[in-house]
Amino acid sequence: MSQDTEHVQCLIIGSGPAGYTAAIYAARADLKPVMYTGMVPGGQLTQTTDVENFPGYPDGIMGPEMMEDFRKQAERFGTQIRFGYVTKVDFSSTPHKVIIDEEKTITADTVIIATGASAKWLGLESEQKYNGFGVSACAVCDGFFFKGQDVAIVGAGDTAAEEATYLAKLCKKVHMLVRRDEFRASKAMQNRVLNTPNIEIHYNTDTEEILGDGKNVTGIRVSNNLTKEKKVLDVTGFFVAIGHNPNTEIFKGILDMDETGYLITEADSTKTNIPGVFACGDAQDKLWRQAVTAAGTGCMAALEAERYLAAAEHGSH
Repeated sequence: MSQDTEHVQCLIIGSGPAGYTAAIYAARADLKPVMYTGMVPGGQLTQTTDVENFPGYPDGIMGPEMMEDFRKQAERFGTQIRFGYVTKVDFSSTPHKVIIDEEKTITADTVIIATGASAKWLGLESEQKYNGFGVSACAVCDGFFFKGQDVAIVGAGDTAAEEATYLAKLCKKVHMLVRRDEFRASKAMQNRVLNTPNIEIHYNTDTEEILGDGKNVTGIRVSNNLTKEKKVLDVTGFFVAIGHNPNTEIFKGILDMDETGYLITEADSTKTNIPGVFACGDAQDKLWRQAVTAAGTGCMAALEAERYLAAAEHGSH
């Protein structure tokens, strides 16, 4: 164990809407929370541009700016926010041990995990270049900006099917690119896509490059992986819906998770299988994945941490 050890009542790992909301509630409950931001302070929202579906921002707000507001509010009530990355955890005894940046040890009475998830990308250079300028990993967040336009979406699962039908309501035409010769989506979702007249499905199709004018997306070059035929689709938006990876690697073998890595919490609760450890936001939510739902579970986690500490004080553990 390292020499550098510090004890805290409440440690928050991660700094998206869930982590910051947990921090606001924990700080106001006088738990003196300490937050480690992880590698992407502000989380997924800092990689999106306009957020228009979060209540209280009638004119919309830029993702990074919104996370800045969340941060200021958490700090105003006394949260200590530190840039750092959790490299190891030991929840086998109390207080729980967490190692930061492989050198500092924090012992914590309660731990709130808000490490979020990361969208999976195709891995094209042009995809990163136009990310936020026509390329998006969230149709629900960004579909509105492509009203009346032609867009493409890549993916074959339930999420892709759901997002394609969502986009079809807003956009003139949706090109759905499926890499294999069939969907992975459930029959019900497939039927919904097949019965939507302005969705065109391209099977056995790989995306080769996203084309643009240096500022925004103007089209995509695709190729049929059977016939090798290439073509360009004129679209202004390109949506990637091939799934998310929860950032929960360091909890493997310690906390209960599903086969994808989403942390499993008790029903109607943020409690994990380890007492005093709570999980909120996209690290445990593969269904909704919205900023507002993440914030909601962050609030729950802080309130549950507060109750847990109060019960411990009164010896009812």
